[in-house]
Amino acid sequence: MAKQMYTFEELYTIFSEELKKQNFSKSPKELYEPIIYTISQSGKRLRPIFTLMACDLFGCDINKAMNQAIAIELLHNFTLIHDDIMDEAPVRHGQETVHMKWNQNLAILAGDTMYALAYKYALNAELNILPTLMHTFNNTALEACEGQQMDINFEKREIVSLDEYLLMIKYKTAVLFGASMHIGGIIAKAEDEDIEHLYQYGLNIGLAFQLKDDLLDLYGQTANFGKKTGIDIIEGKKTFLYIKALELADEETRKQLTHHYRNAHPDREQKIADVKNIFDQLNIEDITQKTIEDYLNNSLFHLEQVNRPKENKLILENLAKKLMFREK
Repeated sequence: MAKQMYTFEELYTIFSEELKKQNFSKSPKELYEPIIYTISQSGKRLRPIFTLMACDLFGCDINKAMNQAIAIELLHNFTLIHDDIMDEAPVRHGQETVHMKWNQNLAILAGDTMYALAYKYALNAELNILPTLMHTFNNTALEACEGQQMDINFEKREIVSLDEYLLMIKYKTAVLFGASMHIGGIIAKAEDEDIEHLYQYGLNIGLAFQLKDDLLDLYGQTANFGKKTGIDIIEGKKTFLYIKALELADEETRKQLTHHYRNAHPDREQKIADVKNIFDQLNIEDITQKTIEDYLNNSLFHLEQVNRPKENKLILENLAKKLMFREK
């Protein structure tokens, strides 16, 4: 008989409560206040819960993976603090970003401290799995930084290929999803083949997740998405939608599209409407959704290969579908 799996909602509650128990109220308080502020914000907590779900899938006590789940959440939030500084973002999760609420220097230092804390938690594992676990953790942190630099480089370039963009979001976003599953599998002492399939499950979800964000930025409903749509167009970000449109457009349409992206427009809403009109002519919304579904199918293929009862994997299957068809 298959083991009763935790639901996502149950794991969200368990993890959130465990995170609240952690003592980050240390000295100097000026350093730790931004850290407490950051981790107390109510995000999706997807990555740490993926770790717990992977562990649970193999019948392992989720508490054995709790330190690593916290480490992943700290690592993720470290990247967000530093990304917000580089993007000069004023808001995150509906609240002021750390560098806006305090200052840039403190935000950098708080982010660095979160990075160190992440390693402190990650190291709390059985010695026989520690080298493999830390190799995954280190490699993921390195790739996330490489992805961020790629993203910065793209801002200065006129042309970015689709392959380059997909590699960038793989490193910047998707590898942490993959590593979250991978680490949970390591802790559960799953077979290497199963662990690799878990990694690919998470990686493909991460790629689809970012493409869904690209899509929702323009085609999402403001009330659902939680922020104004069209921000990527106003900021001139080279997303999947823009790059794919350039690839499909004829010469005249390509000139119009690049003109809209390069030049400021006195009417923000008109600029968004002009670009959206070009995207609609090229059927970019449907093409992007189809690509998202391709990644979803890849993810589910790898999940199917994991040597666990089908009914136990159903929670992970439903979660993948829920994330891909979300409205925010």
